[in-house]
Amino acid sequence: MEFRRLGASGLLVPALSFGAGTFGGRGPLFGAWGDTDAAAARRIVDRCLDAGVTMFDTADVYSGGESERVLGEAIKGRRDRVLLSTKTSLPMGDGPEDAGSSRSRLIRACEDALRRLGTDHIDLFQLHAFDAGTPLEEVLATLDDLVRAGKVRYVGASNFAGWQLMKSLSVAERYGYPRHIAHQVYYSLVGRDYEWELLPLGLDQGVGAVVWSPLGWGRLTGKIRRGSPLPARSRLHDTAAFGPPVGDEHLYTVVDALDEVAAQTGRSVPQIALNWLLRRPTVASVIIGARTEEQLAENLGALGWELTADQLALLDAASGRTAPYPYFPYHRQEGFARLNPPAIRPVSQPA
Repeated sequence: MEFRRLGASGLLVPALSFGAGTFGGRGPLFGAWGDTDAAAARRIVDRCLDAGVTMFDTADVYSGGESERVLGEAIKGRRDRVLLSTKTSLPMGDGPEDAGSSRSRLIRACEDALRRLGTDHIDLFQLHAFDAGTPLEEVLATLDDLVRAGKVRYVGASNFAGWQLMKSLSVAERYGYPRHIAHQVYYSLVGRDYEWELLPLGLDQGVGAVVWSPLGWGRLTGKIRRGSPLPARSRLHDTAAFGPPVGDEHLYTVVDALDEVAAQTGRSVPQIALNWLLRRPTVASVIIGARTEEQLAENLGALGWELTADQLALLDAASGRTAPYPYFPYHRQEGFARLNPPAIRPVSQPA
């Protein structure tokens, strides 16, 4: 396993981490992801640790806390071998304190997560969404208190817009509060919007990407192809409306390119999609999910080899989209490009 520094911090994380959203699945969304119980989860954790996958990501909103509870059971007796990442801010109920990032909500959410996970500290505590109704000074001061109390080691964000993340970093710097070292983001070969603003921001500010849904919400499993019906067992039947939208023609174009690379390499479509992500700037860890040990083994096959420059170019050309304003001039016009070196300007290319 390759270990990478997470943003501008001393925390080393595995290139692949495991998403526990399939643990204890309940409800129309998370039940479709999976309903792994504690015994099966423990076997998956065993397999992860054998492969060097030491970071496990969850959230309080995953099955109403059941994912955290099952994960806690699965790691019992080996807490010192794992990194725990969890998230809060999304609604857990209908009450006024059941959503957001207010001081009272964050403190209660942290205590609840610690109890469910069966631990005394969380390695990476992330805000699952931006709370526009709570002053950032309150949010970050509370995170600072949790870090000082030893209940949280590092803090991060998830699903923030560029201005929201940048403002958070600025307030943290102004008052000496902990900076977000990680941004948990959607990024895949069929969803490269991350590259337009958030990737350059991450490079400039030292914020590492922890990637969720790297297979495009289940679209890049190798089971969906042009001219073929959606597989009967695909979770997309029940969950497509919850996830990032992808046009059919764009998806088929990307899958055609993946199939071409698969024929050249002998690797599977999901392994190639994951390997491509592991080569992208700012990416510290890619979260893989699995309902079974066989699915986990398949995803672990993304490690230990590299795509060639020609193969990367083929995938980039098939998956690239024209960026919206104000980003597209930095790709198309020489004057804009000269003012922004490649290391910090957006990297997505038009199809």
